[in-house]
Amino acid sequence: MKISAEAIKRWAHEVGFSACGMSPAGPVEAWAIEGLDAWLEQGCEAGMAYMANHRDLRCDPRGLLEGARTVVSVALNYYPPRRRDPHEPYIAYYAYGKDYHDVMKARLRQLWERIRAALPVDVEAEARLFTDSAPLLERYWAWRSGIGWIGKNTTLIIPRAGSFFFLGEIVMTLEADRYDTPMRSHCGTCERCLHACPTGALCRAYCLDARRCISYLTIEHRGEIPAKLASKVQGYLFGCDACQLACPHNRFARPTEVVEFHPSADLLGLRHDTIYNMVEDDYRRLFRGSAVKRAKFDGLRRTIRSWDG
Repeated sequence: MKISAEAIKRWAHEVGFSACGMSPAGPVEAWAIEGLDAWLEQGCEAGMAYMANHRDLRCDPRGLLEGARTVVSVALNYYPPRRRDPHEPYIAYYAYGKDYHDVMKARLRQLWERIRAALPVDVEAEARLFTDSAPLLERYWAWRSGIGWIGKNTTLIIPRAGSFFFLGEIVMTLEADRYDTPMRSHCGTCERCLHACPTGALCRAYCLDARRCISYLTIEHRGEIPAKLASKVQGYLFGCDACQLACPHNRFARPTEVVEFHPSADLLGLRHDTIYNMVEDDYRRLFRGSAVKRAKFDGLRRTIRSWDG
């Protein structure tokens, strides 16, 4: 039996997703794997050695679930309705609210329950749910599922909506009655994102060198921030949105209606002096349930030290 793609999209919107598309589960196209291999060969993954692991699964999601037939890709808007004072230490928009892993997984479960409930009782179906939690090329599958295109800054851009979206997937054994068509790029000759990167981490279109990326340096990086980049990181506490804010397609961004992603008054009011004097108890209180905890207290202190040269 085949399940209605239109019904899945309707249920996706009913549980709150901003966009949904479907593609047949199968091998990733050669250009995407060749791009990943070249990126790794150049060392652009920096300390994220896990990006070289499970290459077979990155090449074909059917290895994640026996009998997989369909990849359902979804997007969830996180563009904040209120933003921090730009003169205060910068926190990436995606970390303004609750940890997106929890919020996305809950909605993915709701969507799968809708799909499962629509099946005849004698139809067996299995699925696995992911959001930045498996060796899956998320942006590729979102593109393949017709949600948007991969921009020159390597983010997934949704037409007339922008790029401030979390991505998630349901890899399922059900076959859809219709699949979506990949979207062509609408970046054109624009290179604003490349020029906006404070550290030159966007070394060329479609290639992000994590060794120079402020998001990597303030979140994933372990150890001190390299002295040659410290001055560029000054004022960035957690992450960076420079390449997205420069993208003209984000003029269409609209505030998220997902209340879990709305910033607290404490986060909006966090100032330089509070950050400089922050102790671990303050850190736990301010960032409880937040993606900021990914950097750990020692990581934030390390970033703050780098501001002083």
